[in-house]
Amino acid sequence: MAALDDLRVLDLTQYEAGTSCTQALAWLGADVVKVEVPGVGDPGRGVGLTGEERYSAYFCNWNANKRSVVINLQKDEGRELLLEMVPRFDVFVENYGPGVVERLRIDYDDLKEIHPSLIYARLKGFGTSGPYSEFKSFDMVAQASAGAFSVTGEPDGPPTVPGPTIGDSGTGVQLAMAILAAYIQREREGVGQLIEISMQEAMTYYMRTRIATGSKWGTRPTRRTGNTQGLPPVDIFPCKPFGTNDYIYLMPITSGHWDALCTALERPDLLVDERFVDPRKRRDHEAELNDIIEGWLSDRTKYDAMSILGKAGVPCSAILDTAELHTDEHLLARGFVKELDHHGHGRTKLLGFAPRMSQSEVEISRAPLLGEHTDDVLLGDMNLPQSRVAELRTNGVVE
Repeated sequence: MAALDDLRVLDLTQYEAGTSCTQALAWLGADVVKVEVPGVGDPGRGVGLTGEERYSAYFCNWNANKRSVVINLQKDEGRELLLEMVPRFDVFVENYGPGVVERLRIDYDDLKEIHPSLIYARLKGFGTSGPYSEFKSFDMVAQASAGAFSVTGEPDGPPTVPGPTIGDSGTGVQLAMAILAAYIQREREGVGQLIEISMQEAMTYYMRTRIATGSKWGTRPTRRTGNTQGLPPVDIFPCKPFGTNDYIYLMPITSGHWDALCTALERPDLLVDERFVDPRKRRDHEAELNDIIEGWLSDRTKYDAMSILGKAGVPCSAILDTAELHTDEHLLARGFVKELDHHGHGRTKLLGFAPRMSQSEVEISRAPLLGEHTDDVLLGDMNLPQSRVAELRTNGVVE
């Protein structure tokens, strides 16, 4: 039995921030029903270079294990139908832009009136109060506003866009954690509640180390350091055949790691070399040390180097690109790479969900087509008469 087998989530999210939250809950076993607008549905369905405008790879990566219902909330009948659905769910999640749920008259006060124990979760770029509360936000806006750009890039270069989209998904996972906490509290005390999360504030959680180690309690900005996130030889190094991502990242930060590195390089002489006897000496002779390491790596691939150095006890990793993640022998051996049939895409690979629970397992299923489960939910879950569903469809309320 899945851990969240009895949890039902009404999902009014779009793009990535809210959808990552509800997908995490779905992957833990919750029944997630995604409510989408007619015609295009979640705008994320069309994100990316894809011929499948309503079923993009982006959408499939963030909406697995959900059911899709199409309801036109602009119509009074659509709103009334949603209000009928709400009492059948434990959790309501939305990440619309500022003021949208208020205009649709489906904010917390509206839904609490008909379902007092509802857990209502809101995800906003800057929250619902404060000078920025009306500002729109996307992932990188949140990262910019939380300091992530400022610490990314070379020391003498400009602030740089970070690679991972943790402004969205990192916020979503925090919201999922808060929802589970609220669910536990409701089981204990019988109360529902409103949860609000700001993307800007959520992002600062992932900045805490860089803030703590570089900003002197917030009295100065943390410096950009590029790839050298520590004293030499903490850095990236090129490997054979020297392509775009043919690099390995080394992070030997203790004396034991240094000893292991020297042993793996078959250079025990470096252990007694005065130029490298301590981290600060290694910093003073960084160029010479890098030449030695790069010379050793010059006829080895990043995978060969990682195997030798990793087995020797040196913290390191080949720099895997996004294609290599899907063929990595370690992730394959752990069953982390899944294969699913996706409409219009054929049999494709998706990466799994990191938490592994000994008493709960949920198989990944493909993301839903737009409105694929409208009848299942309205006829099966809500027991609406076939005639009413037909009328709603004729009136353009559902698809």
